[in-house]
Amino acid sequence: MSESFALLRHRMVVEQIKARGIRDERILAAMEDVPRHRFVPPHLATRAYEDGPLPIGEGQTISQPYIVAEMTQALRLTGAEKVLEIGTGSGYQTAILCRLTREVVSIERFSVFSASAEGVLRELGLENVRFRVGDGTMGVPEEAPFDRILVTAAAPRVPVPLFEQLGEGGILVIPIGGRWEQDLVQVYKKSGKAIKEFLGGCRFVPLVGRCGFAE
Repeated sequence: MSESFALLRHRMVVEQIKARGIRDERILAAMEDVPRHRFVPPHLATRAYEDGPLPIGEGQTISQPYIVAEMTQALRLTGAEKVLEIGTGSGYQTAILCRLTREVVSIERFSVFSASAEGVLRELGLENVRFRVGDGTMGVPEEAPFDRILVTAAAPRVPVPLFEQLGEGGILVIPIGGRWEQDLVQVYKKSGKAIKEFLGGCRFVPLVGRCGFAE
């Protein structure tokens, strides 16, 4: 079955990601290599490369492959950055980040997801990541500053603690809006100020926490 998964993964990259304008060769290579089917429930493994999100439990999802690629590209990674990921979830996005940057800190409010993701990433030999369990809207202040921050759930606004933990010249990517529809926003920190660029509409599960949505 591994050969079939490899073929599905290649088709995903060509038809869903490259065809929609993702040109960063490092991102394309990472998504060609990371076995997405390892990050979904076993009964959904054959659907892992479909053009859409899939449920992973607790009302959470693994994002559509193209959205993963788009958000990753918006971070403008060079390979030298320290990245904070808010919302480990399945760990798939975490794995992509591990392939593309120096180190990753990933925080998740559901301990079962954090433990599962850590197990899969260790099995794949991805060691440049530290996992945390807690309120992602508060970030991980003891690890700050971060060169990049990626938020994989929707917030009504940029959580202040996250912007504070973003280093000068850093980039934060986050879906902002209501519970059901949002805009994907790239936030650049320049002289302590937020410069925002809107990348298009999206739909994410809500970011729950002190500086996000109420549970």
